[in-house]
Amino acid sequence: MTLLSLLDYGSVLIFALTGALVASRAQLDLVGFAFMASLTAVGGGTVRDVLLDRHPVFWVANPTYILIATSAAVLVFFTAHLVESRYNWLVWLDSFALSIAVAAGAGVALELGQPPMIVVLMGMITGCLGGLMRDVVNDELPLVLKQVQLYVSCAFAGASVAVLASFQDLPEIVVLAACAATCWGLRAGSLLFGWQLPVYKSRPPRN
Repeated sequence: MTLLSLLDYGSVLIFALTGALVASRAQLDLVGFAFMASLTAVGGGTVRDVLLDRHPVFWVANPTYILIATSAAVLVFFTAHLVESRYNWLVWLDSFALSIAVAAGAGVALELGQPPMIVVLMGMITGCLGGLMRDVVNDELPLVLKQVQLYVSCAFAGASVAVLASFQDLPEIVVLAACAATCWGLRAGSLLFGWQLPVYKSRPPRN
């Protein structure tokens, strides 16, 4: 099993848990849990593979990914009531999944010899779109759009570090570990310490 496959497995599992936690907050049935978990788990990677023209898409080539997502959904369905502060679990699990998925997306693009801009974009897409789909389908304000927290910026920084590290001819595991660590460190700092970038503030029109 390759490192990129392990990263995909990890991001699928953890993103699936977040999707199932959202389903528990919405009080969906078991099929709804499985749908939300699977959508969140494979959404970003699916868009990545389609844009990079990877055929078949990773979870079509290996349906084990869907099995993992649905198993996570079943687990959460029967245990979510035991968890206090499910939202805190959601945002922290999401931070781990984001970091792993950004590394997976950037790694796939690097393996295919894509230029730096595409590597960064694929990392961001793989990391962010699954959670975005999850929150939009559940009619919640997406985590990626909450102005008081870094999110997409973390994905951008992590993928950019992967590009810079790849120029140093470092081993793949070092490149992708640096990517994931950067992304998660910034996201954790945002959650714990309120780190954020300046935001646009509109001004009243001049008379």
